[in-house]
Amino acid sequence: MASAPRSSGIKHASTAFAPWEDPDAKPLIQFKNVTKKFGDFTAIDDLTIDIYQREFFALLGPSGCGKTTLMRMLAGFENPTRGQILLGGQDIVAVPPNKRPVNMMFQSYALFPHLSVWDNIAFGLRRDKLDQDKIEERVAEMLRLTRLEQFAKRKPHQISGGQRQRVALARSLAKAPKLLLLDEPLGALDKKLRNETQFELMDIQEKTGTTFVIVTHDQEEAMTVASRVAVMDHGKMIQVDTPAGIYEAPNSVYVADFIGDVNIVEGNATVQGDRVHISFAEGADPIITAFDQPISDGQRVSYAIRPEKISVDREPLADRANHVRGKIEDIGYLGDVSTYHVRLPSGGLISALMTNSRRLARRDFTWDDEVWLSWTDTAGVLLTK
Repeated sequence: MASAPRSSGIKHASTAFAPWEDPDAKPLIQFKNVTKKFGDFTAIDDLTIDIYQREFFALLGPSGCGKTTLMRMLAGFENPTRGQILLGGQDIVAVPPNKRPVNMMFQSYALFPHLSVWDNIAFGLRRDKLDQDKIEERVAEMLRLTRLEQFAKRKPHQISGGQRQRVALARSLAKAPKLLLLDEPLGALDKKLRNETQFELMDIQEKTGTTFVIVTHDQEEAMTVASRVAVMDHGKMIQVDTPAGIYEAPNSVYVADFIGDVNIVEGNATVQGDRVHISFAEGADPIITAFDQPISDGQRVSYAIRPEKISVDREPLADRANHVRGKIEDIGYLGDVSTYHVRLPSGGLISALMTNSRRLARRDFTWDDEVWLSWTDTAGVLLTK
């Protein structure tokens, strides 16, 4: 199912949290021309990026794209082959992991099984030799923040997976780091609990004001929690933007195809006024779309449109610029929505997503029905790379 991105960093969004758009804002983290090589393999390729205080920044990409290497360099477990990594204006490349104001939460949680929830959270504070009164005050604060007060005396095996996740988070935040790194933190949870915990993470990050950097391969997780998402591939950040920007305005076929479900059609462009006509199949009407970049007649382009932007009807909708006729080849019923795979006369396949607002017995379409697909001239995105 292609689901539209939730408003990530919900509270941030409502207060126009966007320091990356402020030329006077000073980044908390700066990667400057960072390259990391393992022998002949380049894991990070000349990367430059700024991350700001109070951001919830997501590194998203397939296995091997470099996101974990990037996080390990922030933590101090790896050093760049060349380039600078600055935290609060200080070059931290030579600073050992235990001297950095950075904490890391692992997917396994790494809780001490013989210690209570209270003692797990207090562990790092005791190692720093804080006064007992301060330790008790800080642990109590973390228990309140993560809603674990009633579980303080229990051992990790006596609480649920979601509660263990919150204990690990409380322990990571107890020392008030400037930066918290989260490595696939929800990967061990089932889908329903993972969805619930995503919003808990956002709420805790908002309350503490700590900068979070999360590594994930889960698109929905990144789109839900993050203020900005970096889509990575082969050691490069292909696009860095808000979840809505990544989803609605991808800068390449790679990003469009990686995030959610999408239809991608290739064709030749013809500019007609403020619209581009894309000829994609012999005998088919061209796709009409808006464009915001230089396009020349005859240029080979790609057109990306999300399934939920397309209407499925018995007749073409008169108020839409684009209409394609086809036959329903397959239907994916997902409860709240259904995905229709429609085969075009040209042989191409288009997916459309419709909300199931009617009971199953009263739905309009079934297999092998002839239907019209309609969408507006601003529903899709024209891509040149």
